Amino acid sequence: MLGIVFGVCSVIAMLAIGEGASHEAQEQIKNLGSQNIILRSVKPPEQAKASDQGSQQSYVLQYGLTYADVKRIRATITDVQLILPSRIMREYVWNIDRRLDCEIVATVPWYPTLRHHEVVAGRFFTDHEMDAKSSVCVLGAELVPVLFPLGSPLGQHVRVGGSYYQVVGVMAVRTKNPETGGDGQRNSQTIANTMFIPLETAKTRYGEILRKVRSGSFEQERVELHELTVEVASADQVMATADAVTALLERHHKKKDYEIVVPLELLRRAERTKQIFNIVLGSIAAISLLVGGIGIMNIMLASVTERTREIGIRRALGAKREDIITQFLVEAIILSAAGGILGVLLGVIIPHFVSQFAGMRTIVTFWSPFLAFTISGAVGVIFGIYPAFRAAAMDPVEALRHE
Repeated sequence: MLGIVFGVCSVIAMLAIGEGASHEAQEQIKNLGSQNIILRSVKPPEQAKASDQGSQQSYVLQYGLTYADVKRIRATITDVQLILPSRIMREYVWNIDRRLDCEIVATVPWYPTLRHHEVVAGRFFTDHEMDAKSSVCVLGAELVPVLFPLGSPLGQHVRVGGSYYQVVGVMAVRTKNPETGGDGQRNSQTIANTMFIPLETAKTRYGEILRKVRSGSFEQERVELHELTVEVASADQVMATADAVTALLERHHKKKDYEIVVPLELLRRAERTKQIFNIVLGSIAAISLLVGGIGIMNIMLASVTERTREIGIRRALGAKREDIITQFLVEAIILSAAGGILGVLLGVIIPHFVSQFAGMRTIVTFWSPFLAFTISGAVGVIFGIYPAFRAAAMDPVEALRHE
């Protein structure tokens, strides 16, 4: 019965750990939008190599997505509903004497809707502020405790370089998508230190050439857009639209200075990986159930041998073969069912300890305890059949003579 207990427990615990890991990955992908296609500017390998050759030289590297690409996509691909352009700069953000290295994201007012990123305080900047090139900003939640530890940032001002921006909102804390890319260099697991400003304001303040000062040299990059998010009308058209966008960019870009990420494709891959992961974990745990079943069969065979005289007396008193089979089969099922119940209890409790002490997210689904308990009952039936038939096949006379 202990074999069944630990077998059922391991099935539930392993599936819970696998489900938790898969759920986090899928949630990050879903945040990108299942109907979205994400395009990112990537520095071509040849230009990246050239920029590192000399020390006392300066370069103007031109690559990446352009506003012309946005116009072409809108004009030629009918399934596209909305396009979200973004530029990404790295600057220090100041509030009096407090400063923080921050990622400045210049984007458009429909960013929260398209990227499923909520505003938890205040609001996002409007179309009017965008057109007027207003000096407004929305802070990431991670910036607030550092820059404004004593009060609300709404209505206050922060400084970036020589420009001041009024804070109109605060974004929710959000984890980063699992894949990286583009010139934004988003590599960590959480979106940290992000500030959002209107794209038109960024055009006026930063222009189209970004300067990176290094020891002994400085580098200049001309990148119009670092990221484009394209929303497709229907999820069924996402893959076809992605192929059309790829063909369009290949036609107008001489070098491979962009990458395309399709969240729907990533989500499908994650789901397939989850299925394979669950099958592997379930198979490993099922071995414990198999060992427990063999243990039950051995115990029942030993019980048949020890109770040979009892079987003979029952048969002599009129018990049929079916009665003997039922007796031993019920005993085997009771053993496995009792072990299954204890295993389910342990299997539901252990993932909570794993979450608390290992810091991993675990999810016990409704079907995993049910599946594990059903398997334990099936093990009792399967491994109890042979001992039961062996007991029923005994000759009553020979059984009564057994000492």
